[in-house]
Amino acid sequence: MTDKIMYQPQEDEEIPLEMNKAKTGFSWQVVFTGLMFFYMYLPILVLTFYSFNEATYSTNWEGFTLKWYSQLFEDGRIIRALENSLVVAFASVAISAVLGTMMAVGLAKYRFPGKTLYRGISYLPLIVPDIAIAVATLVFLAVIGTRLSLWTIVAAHVVFCLAYVAIVVSSRIANLDPNLEEAALDLGATPTQAFLKVLLPELTPAIVAGCLLSFVLSLDDFLIASFTAGTGATTLPMEIFSRIRTGVKPDINALSVLLILGSGIIAFIAEYIRYQGEKKRFQ
Repeated sequence: MTDKIMYQPQEDEEIPLEMNKAKTGFSWQVVFTGLMFFYMYLPILVLTFYSFNEATYSTNWEGFTLKWYSQLFEDGRIIRALENSLVVAFASVAISAVLGTMMAVGLAKYRFPGKTLYRGISYLPLIVPDIAIAVATLVFLAVIGTRLSLWTIVAAHVVFCLAYVAIVVSSRIANLDPNLEEAALDLGATPTQAFLKVLLPELTPAIVAGCLLSFVLSLDDFLIASFTAGTGATTLPMEIFSRIRTGVKPDINALSVLLILGSGIIAFIAEYIRYQGEKKRFQ
């Protein structure tokens, strides 16, 4: 038997970079990633810190308090604006879930003239600036003589929520086995039964993930809502903007922290549902 000879570099031999990284556990990618996340989340940490500040206008720390959080739930304007935002978000997401799923399935399963052009136009709201969508929607509503209200905001939000739901569902359809639905049809199922019992359960994780993403985007939108809102149809971002024009107060800091936490929880749920769907598919 021959003994295993371990590699040992000579004194004048240069140690390979990979061995040096493994030995020290240091990598410039780790440092760069850490600095990037620090730069991204430092403002959020500062915002969170000052939401517990006793001072009203001063940036100096004057003591820890929770009164700004309790004050939010006693503010009638904030509550009404939150209710309006939730109505807009739920309504636009519900409409977009149905239309977006139908659009994604139609583009994936059927062939018709102008299909490529239609797909490009359908996903156009993803790349068109919000200001262009807002102005176009406002001009269109003025031409058809529609009075601005909370529901005109819903109609405007459906435009971009529809595209987000459709693109998430389309990516899911691309990874499905097309023989599943064909097998159901061969076994005697009608096209409607095959869609409801075979295709729709497979698409549910993507539909839910797309709806949660659209919900966060609709809840966060300010520009489109401000162009299409009527009298009394003030959403939460619009209310926040109207208050910070005279300076950022601690109650707005507290509200921002709650919105960040809510958005993070929704994003986590969407990612968890997507992960469970992918895990189930590969089992």
